[in-house]
Amino acid sequence: MIKFKNVTKIFKSDLLTQPFVALDDVSFNVPAGSMVGFLGANGAGKTTSLKIIMDFIRPTSGEVEFNKELLGHNKMEVFKNIGFLPERPYFYPHLTGEEFVLYMGQISEVPKSRILDEIKKWAPRFKIDHALGRELKTYSKGMLQRIGFMATIIHSPKLIILDEPLSGLDPIGRKELKDVIVEVHKEGKTVFFSSHIVPDIEEICDRVIFLKEGKLVYDGSVNTLLHSSKEQDFIVLLGNTQSKNLTTETISKVLLPDGLVRYTVSSLNKDKLLSEAIASECNIYSLEMIKPSLEEIFYNTQGSK
Repeated sequence: MIKFKNVTKIFKSDLLTQPFVALDDVSFNVPAGSMVGFLGANGAGKTTSLKIIMDFIRPTSGEVEFNKELLGHNKMEVFKNIGFLPERPYFYPHLTGEEFVLYMGQISEVPKSRILDEIKKWAPRFKIDHALGRELKTYSKGMLQRIGFMATIIHSPKLIILDEPLSGLDPIGRKELKDVIVEVHKEGKTVFFSSHIVPDIEEICDRVIFLKEGKLVYDGSVNTLLHSSKEQDFIVLLGNTQSKNLTTETISKVLLPDGLVRYTVSSLNKDKLLSEAIASECNIYSLEMIKPSLEEIFYNTQGSK
């Protein structure tokens, strides 16, 4: 749906300040119909990338290509097929929730009758139907996030771009909003959202894009990334009686209530432990690889030089 092609963005403030390279020759792909998470620490270039996609700012070099499904006669036609929710949206405080969503739908030239039908459909799903008649200045952070998301999808866009949509929400609010994101995606929409809440991306995304200090670190399947760790530890369950005298170096050894011993062992020592257990006629009950979480991979990546 989107192709970033060798995009570089350099910010220059004045003659005495060094230019800041926000994006450095970044290329990535957001496939049509996918749910893609956009990860990176603060200052990695995520928001800059989203602003370039939305044409709020222009790249210093490189270009962004849109899928032919989004193409129209001009940029206005393209952006009618995109729904965008910024990290810090502005809400007109004296409009009610319904008035705000109506206004946003009419900007995209959606007939009023269709907007009202969409409000009836989505307001209960966002659990915001009880507050549609209230002014936005009375809304909480979570309620504003919900009404903003509803306004983002009210014109049935093919591509939905969200900048930190789950930021500032409590766990229940995040769960409810994630459920709606998944529901929207199941309707065939392409969803591309940035987040610093890594487990949320691991839970609902099929692809992930990593940025670090303006450079692309990874663009691909979540599962591929989870299985790409070079060093993976293993858990081996052995019978307690026979395993007392094993000498292989292990990371940990835990005696379980059911008379088994759980060994945590590195990949380098796994085969040695199993060979020694077989030679000692130990009962081997299970062997399990410990898979790192996306959060562990992310923070290891951020910490590496």
